[in-house]
Amino acid sequence: MSEEDPAARPPTLSQVAARAGVSLKTASRALNDEPNVAVGTGRRVREAADQLGYRLNGLARELRRGGTSALVGLISGDLANPFYSAVASGAERELRRHGLLLVTANNDEDAEREHELVGALLERRVRALLIVPSGAGPQLPAGVPLVFLDRPPRGLAADSVLIDNDGGARSAAEHLLAGGHRRIALVADLVRTASQQARIEGFTAAMRAAGNADWEPYLRTDVHDAVTAERTVGELLALDRPPTAFFTTNNRLTTGAMRALTGRPRPPALVGFDDFDLADLVGTTVVAHDMTAMGREAARLAYARIGGYTGPPRTVVIPTALVTRGSGERRPPHL
Repeated sequence: MSEEDPAARPPTLSQVAARAGVSLKTASRALNDEPNVAVGTGRRVREAADQLGYRLNGLARELRRGGTSALVGLISGDLANPFYSAVASGAERELRRHGLLLVTANNDEDAEREHELVGALLERRVRALLIVPSGAGPQLPAGVPLVFLDRPPRGLAADSVLIDNDGGARSAAEHLLAGGHRRIALVADLVRTASQQARIEGFTAAMRAAGNADWEPYLRTDVHDAVTAERTVGELLALDRPPTAFFTTNNRLTTGAMRALTGRPRPPALVGFDDFDLADLVGTTVVAHDMTAMGREAARLAYARIGGYTGPPRTVVIPTALVTRGSGERRPPHL
């Protein structure tokens, strides 16, 4: 069907008015449920709209009237990442209960892109913003409810929903230490983000408490995708004294590490932060947390602000749990 085919174009209000045999103004008033429209006329206009498949643009109508929309914006990293898609799912379901719609956008971990998205969503008069910040403090206006997810705001008092990053990383490190490992590689994502900093700090604290400095040559940061993680893990394994265990700080990096370890007769131990689909089937030990709960709690905080709550900023911490499935329980070669 060509772009010039009239059937390819959405029906217009003028077409509705013509089919119902009324003026354009009368058709508009009938569809907007305005007063002083005869019952029969209103019914005839609505039937014409149904026949043509015409739908009102509710958002445009509300904005023309100077009102707010029913939209809540979520700005996060790549939604192709199961972590962010689960967060979005939790938020969407909670907001739907209150008649609100979630609009999602990716900041691609870029501060300038994030700033543009904030502006675009505010132009649409979103009721609130849920933000996984890229690392730099976003430029945000006053008066719009804000909730930060996964990473706390910098220099800004606002509601937050965070993971127990420090505690989760500590549990992973302590688990590997208890298994007899000392040469433990830490492969982390962008170190400028608060969540990654907290995971590195939690891991480091556990190593320090155990009096283990043997891990330090194996620290690798700013590994941002599975391909880079696979290459990084391969390079570590090629060292004269390779690590006997790995801790990867998110699901993408865990996937890359698994690829690098595939086919090795005695693979090193592996613990990853974030659970992921099929991790139970392939036997990957992870630091798990409820990703949908993060989105749900963020939506609840935002809705409370929309409803008029003006109390001090609140922080919800999502707990973590170490789930042992085999990969993190491999012993070092000398044991």
